[in-house]
Parts: sequence; C-alpha cells; structure tokens
Amino acid sequence: MTENRWLQMIEQNPGHSAWYIERWRSMAAAGDDLDGEARLVDAMAPRGARILDAGCGTGRVGGRLAALGHRVTGIDLDPVLIEAARAEHPNAEWIVGDLAEVDLGATERFDVIVCAGNVMTFLDPATRVDVLARIRSHLAPEGRAVIGFGSGRGYPFEEFFADAAAAGLSVSQNLATWDVQPFDAASEFLVAILSGS
Repeated sequence: MTENRWLQMIEQNPGHSAWYIERWRSMAAAGDDLDGEARLVDAMAPRGARILDAGCGTGRVGGRLAALGHRVTGIDLDPVLIEAARAEHPNAEWIVGDLAEVDLGATERFDVIVCAGNVMTFLDPATRVDVLARIRSHLAPEGRAVIGFGSGRGYPFEEFFADAAAAGLSVSQNLATWDVQPFDAASEFLVAILSGS
C-alpha cells in the first residue's frame, strides 16, 4: 500500500478529489483571499518567468501566476485535479505526474518552483528527498524554490531542512507565512525559500 497520504485518502474515499475541488470553488465564490502564495511568488519572479507549480492541485496558485503573465507548468498526481486545473486555467500547462518521478527534460529549467498547500506532508516519506532533488534539478541557475507547509503534519521542520540539504538545496530565507512574517522556533507554518547553489 502506498504511503502517499493523498492517494490513501482517495482510496478511503473515492469522492475526495471532487470534494476538494468544490471546497476551493466555494471559498472563491465566498470572496476568500486565495492568492497569498501567488502574490509572494510573483514578487520574487521576473516578468514572464518560467514557474513550476509542484503539486498544483486545481491550479489555484499556478493559474493566478499564469494570469499575471508568467509561463506556468503545473504537475499533480491526481488526474481529477488536473482536469479541473485545465478547465479553470487554460492559460497554463497542466501535467499528471508523480513529483518523485517526473522528469521534464534536461533543458527544462524554472525561475521559481512553488510547492504550496502542504504538498510535502502528503508525500510518501521515502520519496521526500527524491522530490526535493527533482525540484533542485529543474531550477534555473539563479532559480529559487518556495515550499510551504504546516507543523504537526508528520514532517518536522528540522527533518525537512535536513532532507533539503541532502537534496542539494540551501536555505536562503525562512518565513512563517506567505505574507512574509518572520519564522522562529514557535512558528506553526514554514515557507522556505531555497536555492540550488
């Protein structure tokens, strides 16, 4: 049985993906602010940047970045979520794939790779370093990865930092929120900005 928590949830509840899609649609219809991650990434990226949305889900983050003029590719292992991303955000490229196995080719490099929505905590723990290494391999020379997830989800921050280092990523900055609050030992959320150099 897979240790990927997202696949486990689908196995336990085949309607989980449809519920997830409707949850975000309902929040958007209610006027909730769903663009915090995209605002931070947009501020970091040059105009028209190549951006990879790793674990893109319904395309909420990548779709907004594409609307802002960036060239976005999104990857997610859930084909139901990718179908929703394609329907709602046709101005980006959406790919069904496992972050632990995806290879976009030797020449495909991104200015920013964003991994939001607690994606790292859904991964099979045995694949975490592999995913981080693949993220590093797809960064442009001056590119940065922005990875955010909450505490108490089975992936302690210190373990993440060790895995990132093992994958060849170095921490440029740690934040406690997508709106740039400082990170400290009491923080319950991490937004890590990483580089491959």
